[in-house]
Amino acid sequence: MTHAMLKGSNVPLEATTVRAVLRWTPGQDVPDVDVSALLLGPGGRVRSDEDFVFYNQPRHPSGKVWRLGKKRVAEGLTDTIQADLLAVEPGVGRILLVASADGVAFDRVPALCILLYDAAVAGGEPLATFEIKPETGAETALICGELYRRGDGWKFRALGEGYSNGLKGLATDFGISVDESEGAEPPADPTSSGPLPPEQPTPPEPPTASVPAQPPAYGYPQPMQAPAAGAGDAYFRLPPQGPQFIGR
Repeated sequence: MTHAMLKGSNVPLEATTVRAVLRWTPGQDVPDVDVSALLLGPGGRVRSDEDFVFYNQPRHPSGKVWRLGKKRVAEGLTDTIQADLLAVEPGVGRILLVASADGVAFDRVPALCILLYDAAVAGGEPLATFEIKPETGAETALICGELYRRGDGWKFRALGEGYSNGLKGLATDFGISVDESEGAEPPADPTSSGPLPPEQPTPPEPPTASVPAQPPAYGYPQPMQAPAAGAGDAYFRLPPQGPQFIGR
């Protein structure tokens, strides 16, 4: 039985692994939409920046929450997060399911909804559906819903809470480190009275013999391996594609 959810309602989950599918209708002037997940500790905040699962960090280091990617379906486009609830670390009490629209307001995204499936049942009906209606239309990021612990089990709550300042505002609220250094003066040279001169550009390297094939634009790719411990910057710096909320 599929539960048609209203904002604020919740439903218990018997499934141990769930697939949260964000779906919308594409069209002219409709922005691309990305799904992401925030794994929150007991204090309602991430424990580290690794608790943010998104297109540039598609798999949590635990391997229990990951992004399946975008897919074309008859009803439109989808972007999907999957979670092995039975194996999620005990320190995680909530998993927020977030949508962002690359800085464009969600009033331009038609038929936005989230569907929750039992990942162990191929071709099964959704466990729950929630049609997301932004309150103001000016939101550029939305918390669509949350998976949360209740006793020894898990439940799903429909939320639809929006942020007009996008993923930057949402991420900051939940403890993600945001790089605020953009526009700062260059570091001073202790031997001079002014800032260091700009570095000379490095000559481009000759092209390599081959370029790795890009993954398909739609369809579930194979999960990526988690980055090695200590790898990466102290702050996220997202690539030019997709939602921009961290200074470059």
